[in-house]
Amino acid sequence: MEHYTYSPKGVCSVKIDFDVEEGLLHNVQFTGGCNGNLKAIGKLVEGKPAKEIADILRGNKCGMRSTSCADQFAKALDELN
Repeated sequence: MEHYTYSPKGVCSVKIDFDVEEGLLHNVQFTGGCNGNLKAIGKLVEGKPAKEIADILRGNKCGMRSTSCADQFAKALDELN
């Protein structure tokens, strides 16, 4: 299992930690941001393919921002390839 840490930009979350094993996501944790929503994302993506999740979350926006914590997570996953 590989552990990754990503520093998101332009959002309230300051760090995203996650593990990938055989292309599947595990232990996704956001530091900062909307605690309940980001915990829910972690639960929803657990055990799912990283590429599938990146494709779903990519481009999601938060309010007037051009990105979101979910979009930043997709960017982190895109960097794996």
